[in-house]
Amino acid sequence: MLTNVSYRDPKQEQVITDLVGKPFNLRMRLKLAGVGSPKLHIVSSSPKIANLLLLDNNHDVCNIEIRPKGIIVRFRSLLETFALVIPFYKLTIFKGKSTTYAIHSEGQKIEIQATKNTHSFFSKITAQKAKYMQNPT
Repeated sequence: MLTNVSYRDPKQEQVITDLVGKPFNLRMRLKLAGVGSPKLHIVSSSPKIANLLLLDNNHDVCNIEIRPKGIIVRFRSLLETFALVIPFYKLTIFKGKSTTYAIHSEGQKIEIQATKNTHSFFSKITAQKAKYMQNPT
């Protein structure tokens, strides 16, 4: 689900919470050694996201937040913040030629340039997805 999250909307926040769960508490964040990614450079994306990214001349960057039942990929375009909300059961991650990762969900795609820290973060996402898929609650 691609949505504009620039402004606080309780209904929208509830929909996001229903899809991917509430944010991890401090104890779980420490246990997981962080649930947020570093700044990730976007190499390519699906047309809908690409059209949003073309609106400004800034570098195309995003970050990823891990939630109990999925991930949220956030990026900015002009002065707006957009979120691609992906539950684990709809998440597919492909590793490219050791330099990129592609995140797919429901026809939306974001391809990210890989760095040293990126590999360990995507391993963490994969582990959380496997844990969730064993016991979806």
